[in-house]
Amino acid sequence: MIDALKTFLAVARAGQFSEVAREQDVAVSSVTRKIDALESELGSSLFRRSSRRVALTDAGERFVPRARAILSEIAEAKQSLQPMDDTLQGQITVTAPTAFGRRHVVPAVAEFMQRHPGVEVDLHLSDQVLDLNDSLVDVAVRIGLQLDVEHKAQLLAPVRLVTCASPAYLARAGRPQTPMDLLQHDCINVATPPAPSFVWRYAGFNRQQPLRVQGRFRTDDKDGMLQAALAGLGIVHIATWVVSDLLRDGRLVALFPHELTEPPQDGLPGIYVLRGMGRGRSRRSELFIEQLRESVGEPAWWDR
Repeated sequence: MIDALKTFLAVARAGQFSEVAREQDVAVSSVTRKIDALESELGSSLFRRSSRRVALTDAGERFVPRARAILSEIAEAKQSLQPMDDTLQGQITVTAPTAFGRRHVVPAVAEFMQRHPGVEVDLHLSDQVLDLNDSLVDVAVRIGLQLDVEHKAQLLAPVRLVTCASPAYLARAGRPQTPMDLLQHDCINVATPPAPSFVWRYAGFNRQQPLRVQGRFRTDDKDGMLQAALAGLGIVHIATWVVSDLLRDGRLVALFPHELTEPPQDGLPGIYVLRGMGRGRSRRSELFIEQLRESVGEPAWWDR
């Protein structure tokens, strides 16, 4: 039954028996027999079949989340039967946004691996959001507005934005005294229209509406924005987890210090950690999430 359920989910994803057969290195007839046996056991047709492609029936659509849940419960049950000792073994797969992962997840991984020499870690840094149901990810770090109910997203830290510039830029262009003064400055902005959560908005200014800042340099890359600010190209409005070290050593200057002490603005995204299906419920995943929380701290170290 377990093998049949895995095959069912693979066919549901691929839409072809032949592709799943290639992935599993078996004959197409073997995949077909597993699906036939599962449909017979359930007393319901799960796929509509044609010469080129198979598609889920209504019953198949309803069964997909149940099949995932069954496999997840089985994996958790098997994990509970493993000997409980002090030696953590095995592999864990983690995914995180590129910039955040480099700065904050890699150090947590390094500490985790030092504490648990028997563990192997595969870390995938990408700004593409992976479907945790269709991947082998154990733990995912995401930055966004929406909570993932299915995977029980846990808030790791809120996102706080700070407006800052290099001393060289301020010496050349002067320091804005209020957010409204930003309209007269070069501001480093995103190249594509920003999400509502990342616009330049300040409490008590412009009737809480975004300021239409302008500037000669635009990019969608956080590190690109950061390097541009360090080079004196303009003022940047960016998350504290990106620039906290640079603010501390004076390479960037916070223009409105109240941003660093007031509660994070409503409507901003948060940094969340999620567990994948199956192995995401393992002891390794639990301990890695604990390590990540310890590394970030509460409140997050970059906001202290």
